[in-house]
Amino acid sequence: MELSVYFDPVQLAKMEIPASQRPRILELCTVNTPESGFPDVEKCNIAIIGVPEERGNVDNSGCANGPDKIREQLFQLFPGRWNINIVDLGNIKRGHSLNDTFFALSSVCSELLKMNIIPVILGGSQDITWAAYKSYEELGQIINIVSVDSRFDIGEEDSALTSRSYLSKILLHQPNYLFNYTNIGYQSYYVDNEAVNLMSKLFFDTYRLGVVRADMEEVEPIVRNADMLSVDISAVRQGEAPGNKNAGPNGFFGDEICQIMRYAGLSDKLSSVGLFEYNPLYDNNAQTAKLMAQMIWYFCEGYVQRKSDFPYRDKEKSDYIKYVVPVENHDDELIFYKSKKSDRWWMEVQCPQNVKARYERHYMVPCSYEDYKDACANDIPERWWMVYQKLM
Repeated sequence: MELSVYFDPVQLAKMEIPASQRPRILELCTVNTPESGFPDVEKCNIAIIGVPEERGNVDNSGCANGPDKIREQLFQLFPGRWNINIVDLGNIKRGHSLNDTFFALSSVCSELLKMNIIPVILGGSQDITWAAYKSYEELGQIINIVSVDSRFDIGEEDSALTSRSYLSKILLHQPNYLFNYTNIGYQSYYVDNEAVNLMSKLFFDTYRLGVVRADMEEVEPIVRNADMLSVDISAVRQGEAPGNKNAGPNGFFGDEICQIMRYAGLSDKLSSVGLFEYNPLYDNNAQTAKLMAQMIWYFCEGYVQRKSDFPYRDKEKSDYIKYVVPVENHDDELIFYKSKKSDRWWMEVQCPQNVKARYERHYMVPCSYEDYKDACANDIPERWWMVYQKLM
């Protein structure tokens, strides 16, 4: 596939990027510009994709102008000790219809995923998540989606596809390739009880903002379970990220959302990420664009520290310590694996062999040491139960 036909180049000449004597991310990154042309993606690790699309937005018109503003701040940052290749493919051309734009993005992302290249998508409105999800369909890959959002974005029954209803589109789509959906940081006053009950009935994981912020380290295994991460910047409080018309007074702090992005970068399982709903019209001194640039920086910082220790195939090797925990009034023992490389933990959910073959990337559940301690105290971890009910 010729990827270049889907993109407009980045207009670096229109960006205000101060000169520097030391190399910044702009110098590290190979950018699709009118002067240099479309970059070679064969050997790259991460591909930045702008999607200036907002036709599915809800009360946030202007977010289509977000991608280049984020780039402008990202390119000014100094890289860490990164031995990685990053390309910026430019902006997806706006289609005649919203579905045309979505088709272009899903086609591009599918090709990148086949090459083990991570797309980093800059929106645009969050309904673009639908197109990112569709890119896995061509691969036939059953995935987990993690969303950082103050809402669930389910929408009303039979409602049109928007940034507030894209999740229902994913849930109802056939054939379905969604194994699990997780929301991190929802705020109860934005979510009706019926939606909360639906999430529970579907055995999806939802974490209220206050619960997450009380122990940010417990977010790591949640994010480690994701194939795809979708971030609505309105999940960050308005004082930290004013660049969104729907921003509220509560939410994550800037350092917390950067911590989540670093966890995403660290995860061997995660293969795509999208940042959405940034609207320059409401930003103050590019504060939100700067934060989102730093979020991408932390994702890259996590990526270079990946340990390649996701144990779904190699768990019997010497890189793991296996713990078998008997639990009272439970037929099966709980099996835990601890990586010697990273000290991270996983639980194995026992299920028939044919189920393991179908869900080989999902019956090994990322967890924490706290889950192991719970099992030792005869308390089956909630994470284990949720996956068990899906598999059985």
